[in-house]
Amino acid sequence: MPQVNQSRDDQPQDGGQDELAALRARVLALEAAAAERPPRRHRTRSLLGTVLIVLGCVLAPLGLLASWTSDIAGDTDRYVTTVAPLASDPDVQAAVANRVTGAVMEHIDLKALLEDAAPDQRPLLEKALGGLGGSLEGALSSFVREKAQEVVASDAFGTVWTDANRAVHTSLVRALTGSGEGAVRIGNDKVTLDLAPVIEQVKQRLVRSGLGAAKRIPEIHTDFTLVQSEDIGRVRTGFRLLQLAGTWLPVLAVLLAAAGVLLCARRRRALVAAALGFAAAALVLGITLTVFRTVYLNALPDTVSQAAAGSVYDAMVHLLRLSVRTVVVLGAVVALAAWLTGPGRWAGAVRAVWRSGITATRGTADRLGLRTGPVGPFAHRHRTGISWILVAGAVVAYVLWPHPTGWVVLGFALALLAALAVAQFLAEEPQA
Repeated sequence: MPQVNQSRDDQPQDGGQDELAALRARVLALEAAAAERPPRRHRTRSLLGTVLIVLGCVLAPLGLLASWTSDIAGDTDRYVTTVAPLASDPDVQAAVANRVTGAVMEHIDLKALLEDAAPDQRPLLEKALGGLGGSLEGALSSFVREKAQEVVASDAFGTVWTDANRAVHTSLVRALTGSGEGAVRIGNDKVTLDLAPVIEQVKQRLVRSGLGAAKRIPEIHTDFTLVQSEDIGRVRTGFRLLQLAGTWLPVLAVLLAAAGVLLCARRRRALVAAALGFAAAALVLGITLTVFRTVYLNALPDTVSQAAAGSVYDAMVHLLRLSVRTVVVLGAVVALAAWLTGPGRWAGAVRAVWRSGITATRGTADRLGLRTGPVGPFAHRHRTGISWILVAGAVVAYVLWPHPTGWVVLGFALALLAALAVAQFLAEEPQA
C-alpha cells in the first residue's frame, strides 16, 4: 500500500512538469511571434524607410550621370584623358582621313595642277600618280588619302588631337550647355571639331611629295562630327541640369538610403535590400547605355561613319561605365557583408568555417612554437574595436580614392578580409 500511494503522488508531479514545459514553449512561441510582428509604430517607420530606400535607388543612376557630367565639364585633364585614345583608334583615323581627303580634293584644280607643274616636278608627279592606277582624279584622290592616312597615323596627329581637345574643352562645355561657341561648335543638331590643323599637315606632305600646286590650297576649315542627334537640344538641356546637380545628387541618394535603413525595424535586411537596389539601378543604367548606343548609331545619317561615331561614344561614356561597374560591385560587396554578419543559418555556417580555419591555423602556429607575445592578449581584449577600426579604415580609403573602379572595390574587400583574418588570428586564445 505505501508503494501504491507513492506512485500516485509521483504522477501529479510528472504531469505538472510536462505542463510547465508546454507553458514555457508556448511563451517562447508567443515572444517569437511578437518579435516577428513589430508594433504599428515600427511598421509605419519601416514603410517610410522603404520609401526612402526606393527613392535613393531611383536617384542612384541620376547621381552617376551627374558625377560623370561633373567630370567631363569641370576637369579638363580628365576630359583629355578620356578622348586621347581616340587619336589612335583605326575607325576615327579612317574617318578623319576621308574627311580631310574630301576637303583637299574640293580645292585642287587638276587642269591647273598639270599646267603649272614645273618640268623638274612632272616626272615625280607622274610617277606618284601613275603608280596608283585608275583615272587621274581617282589616282590623285588616292594619293591625297595616302598622305592623310600618314598624317593621322603619326605621333604628330596624336599631339594635335590632344592639344586641340585640351584647348577646346571650354568650348565643348559651352556647346553642350548652349552658352557659347568655339572650336567645338554645336549646330544643325551636331557637335563638330575643326580639322584645319590636320589639313595643313597634309598640304605640307603633298608639297614635299612633289605636288607643288598644293601650296595654293587656301586655309581650309572643315568639321569632324563628334556627336550628332536630332534630340541634341534636349540632350543639352539634360546636360545642363546634371551639371547643376553636381556631386550632391549621388550624396543625396546615399543619404536617403541610409536614412531608410535606420528607420526600418529589420535594419540588416534593409541594408541588404538597399545595397542590391543600388546595384540593380546601376546595372539598368549600364544596359541603357548599351541600348542607347545602338539606337544612336542607327539614327546617324549615311555621311557619318558609324564605326568612328561608335568609338567616340564609347570613349565619352567610358568613365560612366566604370562608375556603373563600381556601384554594382560595391552594392554586391555590401549586401554580402551584411548577410554574412546576420543570424541566418547559412551565414552562421560560413562564419563557423571561417573561425574553424583561423583556429586551426592558430593551433598549428602554437605547435610550431610561434607566440604573439603581448599583442595576442591585447588583440583578444579589443577584438571588436579592432574589427570596427579596420572596417572604418576601408570605408575612408574608398571614399578618398580618386575615381575608384570595380577592381578597386574588390581589392579593398579582399584586403579587409585579410586584415580581419590577421586580427582574429592574433585574438585567438592559444590552445592548452
